Order: sequence, then C-alpha cells, then structure tokens
Amino acid sequence: MKRFLARLFWALSRWTLKGDEVPTRPTILVGAPHTSNWDFVLMLAIAWRLGIDVHWLGKKSLFAGWRGPVMRKIGGVPVDRDDPARVVSDVIAQVNSGEVFALVVTPDGTRGDNKYWKSGFYRIARETGMPVTLGYVDRTTMTTGLGPTFALTGDVADDMDRIRAFYADKSGVRPSRRTEPRLREEGGAKS
Repeated sequence: MKRFLARLFWALSRWTLKGDEVPTRPTILVGAPHTSNWDFVLMLAIAWRLGIDVHWLGKKSLFAGWRGPVMRKIGGVPVDRDDPARVVSDVIAQVNSGEVFALVVTPDGTRGDNKYWKSGFYRIARETGMPVTLGYVDRTTMTTGLGPTFALTGDVADDMDRIRAFYADKSGVRPSRRTEPRLREEGGAKS
C-alpha cells in the first residue's frame, strides 16, 4: 500500500525525486532544510518509493490518543524530552538487531528562525556508529531526494563543513525559514 501511495504521489507531484543509492545499513537520515509541514509528506513519499524502512522522532504528545497507532504505523518513535538518552539506547538496540532502517532527524528543529541546528543527529550517529545520509528538499529546482551517505569523523567543524557544502544550494519549501547548517559545538568554525 505504501509503495502504491508513493507511486501515485510522484505521478501527480510537481516535485522530482532524485538521489544517490539507498542505504544498505542503518543510517541517520538528515532531513533538511526543514521549513514546512510538507517536508514530512515528501520524506514519507521518498522513503516509501525507494523502499526504505523509515523511523522518525516526534515529541511524545504527537502520539496521544487515536494518533498514536497511526504515527507508529508510519514509522514514528515517541521521544520523551525528560529522558532523551533513552532514544540512543533504543536506536543501538535496533542496530544490534540487524534491522536496516533510516532514522530521520530534522536537525534545524522547528521550522524557522533558529541560529543553530540541534546536534542530536550528530550525537546519535557518533554513539551508534551509524553513518549519515543527507536528505533534502529544494524548491528552486523542485527536487527532493537523497544525497551522499558517509561516516562522521568526530571532527565537528570538518563534518559540518561537508554538510554545509551539500546543503549550500538547497532552499527548502519555504526558503525564508531555512537555517544554515551549524552546530553550537563547532566553536569558531568558518563559513
């Protein structure tokens, strides 16, 4: 059913799906620029079309009531902001089980006026040994898809320079809400 919905979406959409190869091992899928609720729809359409088992993090309140089963069915993982360390241990358990999946993280956080990206994607990737795959949305070219997959080195400034270079020409659905890829942990990093 998911593949059918994805094919229908791409047949009717003005967006074009592009990208590198589908990851063959667990990965952190960075979803950026995150500037609109449409990013969620595009992310699901990408994952379902390419056959990627996708999981995504959402605040616990999104899973209340009738929404819980629906959110979990489409890959949602509730995050208790009072116990964020549990997310990493849950992800490590999934990696160790041999499951191939993509954990989608939108590091620019809520859509709009942030000075820095949230560093959770970086910490999870380093602690689990998972590579990152750069997913994107670019309104200027009406393309979306997957970019490169690579392992983080632990040199935050160098890793983020590589990420910034990839996203430099990506605008998001609402370009005015784009946040430059930068972590607080970079210190005096250039550009």
